[in-house]
Amino acid sequence: MTRHIRLAAVFCALLLGALLVNATRIQVFESGEYDENPANRRQTIARYGQPRGDILVGGRPVTGSKDTGEQLRYERTYLDGPLYAPVTGFASQVYGTSLLEHAEDGVLSGDDPMLSPFPLLGDLTRARNPGGDVVTTLHAGAQGAAYDGLGGRKGAVAAVEPSTGRILALVSTPSYNPEALSGNGPTVARSWIGLNEDPDKPMLNRAVRQTYPPGSTFKVVTAAAALDAGVVGDVDEPTDSPDPYTLPGSSTSLTNEARGCADASLRAAFMWSCNTVFAKLGVRVGVADLAATAQAFGFNDAGVRIPYSVAPSTFDTTVDRAQLALSAIGQYNTRATPLQMAMVAAAVASGGQVREPYLVERTVRSGGATLATAGSRPVRQAMHPATALRLRELMTDVVREGTGANAAIDGVTVGGKTGTAQHGIDNSGTPYAWFVSWAEGERDVTPKVAVAVVVEDAEADRGEISGGGDAAPIAREVMKAVLGG
Repeated sequence: MTRHIRLAAVFCALLLGALLVNATRIQVFESGEYDENPANRRQTIARYGQPRGDILVGGRPVTGSKDTGEQLRYERTYLDGPLYAPVTGFASQVYGTSLLEHAEDGVLSGDDPMLSPFPLLGDLTRARNPGGDVVTTLHAGAQGAAYDGLGGRKGAVAAVEPSTGRILALVSTPSYNPEALSGNGPTVARSWIGLNEDPDKPMLNRAVRQTYPPGSTFKVVTAAAALDAGVVGDVDEPTDSPDPYTLPGSSTSLTNEARGCADASLRAAFMWSCNTVFAKLGVRVGVADLAATAQAFGFNDAGVRIPYSVAPSTFDTTVDRAQLALSAIGQYNTRATPLQMAMVAAAVASGGQVREPYLVERTVRSGGATLATAGSRPVRQAMHPATALRLRELMTDVVREGTGANAAIDGVTVGGKTGTAQHGIDNSGTPYAWFVSWAEGERDVTPKVAVAVVVEDAEADRGEISGGGDAAPIAREVMKAVLGG
């Protein structure tokens, strides 16, 4: 009898051992495979079983969570959804996440192990922590001014703080309400199809994901290259530039919208945006030096993240001399996002320094304790400080006496550059109206804001002035909002 009991005990021990081995195999070595199995809805149910953390602007949440009482309990809600959509993106139970909702999903959803006061214990228990919050760098007043200024026209606005790289405004229109995609019902699918089939592309973030020919606003870069290279020594000396200018190695003549561009000084050519002067300057600088300056400003950098990815702005380094002339005035293959052109203006405002732009000030736990901060940002020198000082003078002249008068603000030093970018087959498309600028208040030590505005459907018959007429007033209101607090 005793022998049989011992055998039964050994058999039970073997069964228990096998059970433990199998449980270990499933829970430790194969847990990831089970988690990722589409038939396993436990992770999805848990993900939406608690409120999502919020995205904050100026200390105020612009997102929320709604208790639906369904299996996927909480849906994302948005305050002023279309205003902040280019920043927040969407958080959908069907289509996933985008933009900031995607880049900071670990914090917002509670999945980030650093949200737990005891991360190792959290890994063992696999408990979900309350979602944390994401505090943005946005200035609510500037964001609203940009959105109202565009007024539903196709276009975008980007504004940054020159001394830090903090993004103060990021607007793209037409926009959409991300809340239409939050749930999982049939209306969500219809909204998704409608938004993706809309020819106006409301889900396209034109401020950071769309590149445009920058037109005459790129002359800031060309002027910096010419001054740094010594091609221009005195901004008031004639530049020996013909009008019209025949592109090298071709029979194509380049003309100007403005008068008096023949042999104009750099100061006059910048103020009145003389294409012929800057095209010839670009050729004289050469492709290597002009490309190096453009890259120092941020062009041809595919790694920019704010924290979500930004479409790279491009300057073609394989051009011939005729193509280089066109590239120097922001045409041919030169392309830029509004954020990139705001960085160009910011570099002029900050003594030639370019600071990496960023959108997240810090992330915090649900109780308010700081999880992570932006920290110090990389700085590079795009041009000599003396060159930046000269360009500040030239940009100030544009607003005080030239094509950017509509950006002037009483009692404020404002520098700007207008631009109209041709595009389409034989330049048949409606020109894009551009304006880049910076502003420094009377009591400010350095400029507080740099702005880039592009309007896609500006009036086609207004030439270079369209940048000053359509885009400059929007930039002015954004700058006023920042300077006003």
